[in-house]
Amino acid sequence: MNRSAARELAFKMLYEQEIQKELTEKQIENFIENNEIKDESTKEYIKDIIEGVNKNSKEIINLITINLKTGWEIDRISKISIALLKLAIYEIEYSKIPFKVVINEVVELSKKYAEETSHSFINGVLASIVKEKN
Repeated sequence: MNRSAARELAFKMLYEQEIQKELTEKQIENFIENNEIKDESTKEYIKDIIEGVNKNSKEIINLITINLKTGWEIDRISKISIALLKLAIYEIEYSKIPFKVVINEVVELSKKYAEETSHSFINGVLASIVKEKN
């Protein structure tokens, strides 16, 4: 399984967590089994994303919040967009994956799963985060 497909699965797990508010180890294992993920590196990648986002949740939420346009609040953002932003911010801030790759793939996922204008919103928030980082 390529990294793009693994990233899409990691997004789906993060979205599930947004809905359920918590994921148990058993739920993660069931997700991996139900999606017939056999490749160990893919399993580890997905688990790393989930654990990393959870471990750094406060910092990630803070980055989203401070990079919203004036008048916007995090409660106004759809759960799909939040899951995508968390995934991207985790990879931008805590992995060695080039931010251009992460942003491009997350924007493409938003075009597939989120509302029609979400990709522009997500791109804007992530661009603001990257601009501050550099």
